[in-house]
Amino acid sequence: MSEPDHQSLFQLPELAGLCPVLQATESKDWSAQESVRRWKRVHYCLKQIGQALVARITSQPIYELKLLFSHHAYLLSEQVTTIRTRVSEMREPPLGLDKVPHPGMQRLMEDLAGMNDLSAFLHACYQCVLPEALVACQGIQSAAHPVADAPSVRAAKLIAFELQELIQTGQAACQAIDQAIKLQAGETSPDIICQNVNLPSWLAHLQQCLQSAGGLDGTNRLDDQPATVPDAYPNDLPFTYSGLPKRDSRFRDSYNAGVNAEAFLYDQRFSPQDKTLMMYYKRIREIDVPETMASILVELRDQKPWEFHREMMRQLWDEARHAMMGQIGFASLGIDWTQIPINFTWSLNLNTQLDAAQRHGVLFFIEQGLMTRKGKRYEWEVSLESQDALAALFQDFDWADEVLHAQIGRRWYVPQFASLQEALCFGDQAWSTVMSHWLEYQQQQLTSHRNWWPDLYRLACQKWNKQPDPAALAFDTSYQASRADLKGIGPPAE
Repeated sequence: MSEPDHQSLFQLPELAGLCPVLQATESKDWSAQESVRRWKRVHYCLKQIGQALVARITSQPIYELKLLFSHHAYLLSEQVTTIRTRVSEMREPPLGLDKVPHPGMQRLMEDLAGMNDLSAFLHACYQCVLPEALVACQGIQSAAHPVADAPSVRAAKLIAFELQELIQTGQAACQAIDQAIKLQAGETSPDIICQNVNLPSWLAHLQQCLQSAGGLDGTNRLDDQPATVPDAYPNDLPFTYSGLPKRDSRFRDSYNAGVNAEAFLYDQRFSPQDKTLMMYYKRIREIDVPETMASILVELRDQKPWEFHREMMRQLWDEARHAMMGQIGFASLGIDWTQIPINFTWSLNLNTQLDAAQRHGVLFFIEQGLMTRKGKRYEWEVSLESQDALAALFQDFDWADEVLHAQIGRRWYVPQFASLQEALCFGDQAWSTVMSHWLEYQQQQLTSHRNWWPDLYRLACQKWNKQPDPAALAFDTSYQASRADLKGIGPPAE
């Protein structure tokens, strides 16, 4: 009998393009159990790094790192969700995904999360653990049977593709921070938390933790004897989460609440073009939303299911993108955003005066208010009328994002109450109890609440090649008497 012909008809791709038939006939030392075992290790590391990044967003002063941590934490949350989905498909209820896979990995992630030195933390994430996670995903991709475990091969491909870009960006951040520290020549920068950690020693310690666990995926065990787990890395000043938002030295007069952006935006006297300038300010000011959302996620870490954290991480990243939109908008006009006081008292006051549930309530109340006729749709319509194509583009997607955020709130916040109205009232009341400290900040000489709008507006008019509108130039409404939704301040601030 002749050998069977395994060629496909008309030389079409074999086995749906997964691999040749003969390759698929090769016996592989692979099983659902081994697939789950490896995925659980990758899951543990990606989830722990994502949480470590979230915990640093609020207190990390450097704007670019706030954005980077927001983006990477979101990407990692999506990758974690992909793994959780795949594990759940392989006879794994209960999933056991919250169990520590190995004491060596626990030591690795605890020391990483507790590292306060910025450079050492970045190196741990982007030079050590995430590259190992990438190798682990590539290992799953090559070791798994291409047909029997095709879903894992696909997941490994997607995660590896995203990790490569994530690592590249993170390593560029490592190099930039290391260069900044080197240029300081021993001087302390207010923007960089530096404990002078010996990087070679630190990275060697992390590798020892990995080696004790047989590598990140556990495939590098040389024998069956349990490896010795290293002691905790010496750390006299470990990182602890702080809800106090910090900004880098480019941020000026951050306590300034002298310009009420919403009052200008809803004033019919002013032109759509002039309003786009204020909308760019409103967008970049949204960097305070990730600072507050991070506090919610950290404080509710063990009280909410994973899906809550995943969706809230998406919203946190969206809010960081909105801040980037404002930054880009000012760049399109040739305006240096660092010359504008970017207020941070919203995140400061919410994080220090409310608990996590109340902060979530305020966030939801604001989101629902943006769904009204005078909300995100209005901002989009104004941007269309302005003939500013970039503003229209940004407001189009800003509106779409906020609709999603309102839905997230209805899924995860509203069910805690008897009705939607009760949920809204809780958020409104929580916001009304927040003291603005307007006079206190002024008395402490933290700000004079100067009206910075006329200077910015004159500069924009020069870029637009037009004469300033006298009425717009004279705008001087502040936040002293009203919140951002134009509702009056509740209890006296002082």
